[in-house]
Amino acid sequence: MRTSDFAYHLPPELIAQTPVEPRDSSRLLVLRRATGQLEHRQFTNLVEYLRPGDVMVFNQSRVIPARLHGRRKDTGGPVELLLLRREEPGIWLALGKPGRRLRPGACIVLEPAAGAPATVTSGGMEAEVLEASEDGTLKVRLSREELVDGLGQVPLPPYIHQPLADRERYQTVYARHAGSAAAPTAGLHFTLPLLRRLEEHGVLPVFVTLHVGLDTFRPVRGENPAEHKIHTEFYEVDAQAATALNRARQEGRRVIAVGTTSVRVLEQIGDDIFQAGQEGRSGVLPVQGQARLFILPGHQFRLVDAMITNFHLPRSTLLMLVSAFAGREVVLQTYQEAMARSYRFYSFGDAMLII
Repeated sequence: MRTSDFAYHLPPELIAQTPVEPRDSSRLLVLRRATGQLEHRQFTNLVEYLRPGDVMVFNQSRVIPARLHGRRKDTGGPVELLLLRREEPGIWLALGKPGRRLRPGACIVLEPAAGAPATVTSGGMEAEVLEASEDGTLKVRLSREELVDGLGQVPLPPYIHQPLADRERYQTVYARHAGSAAAPTAGLHFTLPLLRRLEEHGVLPVFVTLHVGLDTFRPVRGENPAEHKIHTEFYEVDAQAATALNRARQEGRRVIAVGTTSVRVLEQIGDDIFQAGQEGRSGVLPVQGQARLFILPGHQFRLVDAMITNFHLPRSTLLMLVSAFAGREVVLQTYQEAMARSYRFYSFGDAMLII
């Protein structure tokens, strides 16, 4: 298996630059794994593929305005920080530009984002670089992290070149717990009326948390994917979610993951259950931890029966995860069909249902 096995060419005009309105008016490509059959629908048709009793797992993480701009205190040079993960109060893992010049001891005076409230003033928060790692990440101390929401900007992916008029459009309608550096984008297609329709149909919503971090931005550069270092991401499964998942497993009902982030949570706990099987552990327990599982073709899925996902970048860990679930050749053939039919790709693009 090589990284180039997951390469494909995407015409730039198919990269969605803006979200569609309403959210659930996006297109839905349905892939049946057993036969490779494809169906071309609208996202509002999703309920037709679900059964009463299905459990649908949503990632309720909320995107923080993680992109910060400022100037070095000593030279006045411009600096951009992208907050990735809160390590402890006031201490964050981040990416920085210009990265090579941000060494331990550097101090940055952060400035308000464009369109920030008038009450947010320049100089209200400083960032001190504590550590600079070889992988390009920084550990920084924020003097007043409560000001991040006013100073920061929504960290749209680099392939989106148009500004977002309403930053809530890069949040799911059910986002609750702040901590992600990027949106769990499969969830962007859901509206509150659609969620109500699903519940009326008998679908049980279950909410977990995974704070999206560095690997959303980091491509697989080497030719051997197994040598790629995947960074950990905080996740949490509460008692209510654990109970619902255990009942679904016991009763043979389907577990449908909304997005690759929900897949990572489910398969991480599924892997932990398997690893602990010799010790008598047989069910999902409430847990907080760091998702560390890198899902590649050959992975045995233990909890996920179906998934909703967007179309992913070539050579990415997310495309590898989807290929592990549905088969690399089938997925790449499906992507070719999607391109031929002008589906919209990436974060603000259309969706797939893989069943």
